[in-house]
Amino acid sequence: MATFTIQLHGLRFFAQHGLYEEEKSVGNEFEVNLSMDITAPKEKPVSLENSVNYADVHQITKSVMAKPELLLETLAMTIADQVKEKFPALKRISVQIIKLHLPVTSFTGSASVTYKKKYKS
Repeated sequence: MATFTIQLHGLRFFAQHGLYEEEKSVGNEFEVNLSMDITAPKEKPVSLENSVNYADVHQITKSVMAKPELLLETLAMTIADQVKEKFPALKRISVQIIKLHLPVTSFTGSASVTYKKKYKS
């Protein structure tokens, strides 16, 4: 069985996600990366019928990222669930969310969470 992997890299959002009051009031920059597998059709694809429309995936991600959540894990699962709902042919999805600036004294770098799920359908 052949598959296609559709990926979106470096989607940037400014949002108020996090446990700390500063994160909720000041906000933070986030980067989202998605990877989605679908079964490749037997014939060469000529339309999006047998694929994933990355513009739709971006819109779903943007909508989810606009609603404040305490945990990145919640965001990642919600994005995955909504993308699967829109594209039921998905075989696998991976959603990575990176918090680019942490409100922790003397902490340099970023933090991320990656949610991966395989589907039987």
